[in-house]
Amino acid sequence: MKNKFNIHNLTPAQILSIGYLVVILLGAILLTLPIATTDGQGMNLLDAIFTSTSATAVTGLIVENTSTFFTVFGQIVILCLIQIGGLGIMTMSTLFALLLGKKITLRERLIIQQDLDQFQLSGVIRIVKYVLGVTFAIEGTGAFILFLRFLKDMPLGKALYFGIFHSVSAFNNAGFDIFGNSLENFTGDITVNFVITTLIILGGIGFAVIAEVYSKRSFKNFSLHTKLVLSVTLILIIVGTIVSFVLEYSNPATIGNLSLGEKTIASYFLAITPRTAGFNTVPTGALNSSTIFFTIILMFIGASPGSTGGGVKTTTFGALGAVLYARATGREDIEIYKRRLGKDIIYNALSIVLIALLLVVTVTMVLTITEDAEFLDLFFEAVSAFGTVGLSTGVTGGLSVVGRILIILTMFAGRVGPLTIAVAIGERKNKANIRYPKEKILVG
Repeated sequence: MKNKFNIHNLTPAQILSIGYLVVILLGAILLTLPIATTDGQGMNLLDAIFTSTSATAVTGLIVENTSTFFTVFGQIVILCLIQIGGLGIMTMSTLFALLLGKKITLRERLIIQQDLDQFQLSGVIRIVKYVLGVTFAIEGTGAFILFLRFLKDMPLGKALYFGIFHSVSAFNNAGFDIFGNSLENFTGDITVNFVITTLIILGGIGFAVIAEVYSKRSFKNFSLHTKLVLSVTLILIIVGTIVSFVLEYSNPATIGNLSLGEKTIASYFLAITPRTAGFNTVPTGALNSSTIFFTIILMFIGASPGSTGGGVKTTTFGALGAVLYARATGREDIEIYKRRLGKDIIYNALSIVLIALLLVVTVTMVLTITEDAEFLDLFFEAVSAFGTVGLSTGVTGGLSVVGRILIILTMFAGRVGPLTIAVAIGERKNKANIRYPKEKILVG
């Protein structure tokens, strides 16, 4: 009976993967209830699993319009899944454990450490409390400002509900909306654009970075991790805004007919939302092919470690950029801000990118076989699912059963993390006692 299942024999990566699966299945069951949909029939199981996965993976891809298909009950289920998925199941589990006065075991602390992408085991419970406090404070502030803005066009109760829903969705980089057309009604609205993009950025840089910026308040005193996250994020926002502005400047279907100020706001939004958020103020399907491809690159990079977003992460992108710089300048060490990166970091970065590329390429290839859509649209859909972005050119609702299952698996992989899944499936090997001779090969 050596092979008998025992939860205590599972690794933290396996427990996390199973935990997210359980949350997704519970959410799907709730969405199949008649009370969850406006037609009183409930959602079919496959679409319920798709929607539940999209919410838990804070993606935002939908097969049914959230505003018209779901009742308030169904929308609240989705909102709860977004919050659980964005903060991480272990953060939410710890919250309930603390409320019940339960002691957190060492094993549970190890799982929390992995779920929050923390370097050290010490202080993880304090970090969880901080994460919860920061989250509710930021979401509450965002909800209040949005409530005041929506109050101009809606009754008090509806404005409050819409403010809370979109604040939680934005901070968790989910991209779900209950307007029916995302934020296309607010293309030039400074308040909505500023609040939503600020929530997306704060949710995407990671809780550890927020804590360090708040406590140290000086770039030179920040850790290398925080410096790299802030630098890469700023570069991507600036470059993304400029490129989107140039590529879409004359496109009448997006920003071509807007004023210069509105074009700038829309371009700024276009640069931020692919960083795993999924909202849109202009029709995604109307973007030029060049902009769509550029958006794919931004979606693949994604947010930062320990955040509510997905993708291969900004630090991974920054680390590989440092590798290229070191090779181009003939440096032996990989250096960033006068600090040297270890080989394990580079190996992890390369592994994450390669696994992600393999996943996206495989999914796209299969989708080109099973779906009747353009290659670029399917490629966009696959990367959007992996990066837990939620943007779509309009092919999601028309996906076949096979296509929907593929996107479900891709969203799950994107939320849990490609390296976590690889570790969960694989078996850790002890360090070999034998070291073989080194030999060169030709590359490039």
